[in-house]
Amino acid sequence: MCSPEQMKIDLKALTEAETPLSWTLDDAFFAMLDGAQLQHGSVHVSGSIRKAVGFFELLLKVDGTVEVACDRCLDPMTQPIAAEQRLTVKLGTEYTDDDEVITVAEDDAVLDTAWLIYETIALAVPIQHVHQPGDCNVAMMRKLEELSAARSSDADANEEAVDPRWAALLKLKDNKQ
Repeated sequence: MCSPEQMKIDLKALTEAETPLSWTLDDAFFAMLDGAQLQHGSVHVSGSIRKAVGFFELLLKVDGTVEVACDRCLDPMTQPIAAEQRLTVKLGTEYTDDDEVITVAEDDAVLDTAWLIYETIALAVPIQHVHQPGDCNVAMMRKLEELSAARSSDADANEEAVDPRWAALLKLKDNKQ
């Protein structure tokens, strides 16, 4: 586990050479972030930051697993993730975060990568996440099938009961064809 202070990069202290970055994140990382939807995981983050003329290039690579709720049965499941994020960092008058360009206040010149890493992890989680067939909660799947069957039988009953006025119009339509 790394501390929040280890995830801060002093931009003024960087040299022209590429600086390697590496962190191993666990549940404590997700717990320290306020407002994070992901709460559990084991992720390795590697990357580098390079000072260029007038800006910095930040490359982050994440690889590991996070725990999310299954869309089908709502039980927790382990979701593998892998992603890469490239960002440009500039020094300016105040902190701004526009698309892929981050401006850090020049008088502070410290880039906190914790939330950037979290966003990279969160965006790597697929939109749909379900257990492998047969791994879902059996009781929940049984209840889901019951409710699906009840809903489809209600829909069939509603389709059969047609307003008599519309039935007369349908007869006229059928006779013309």
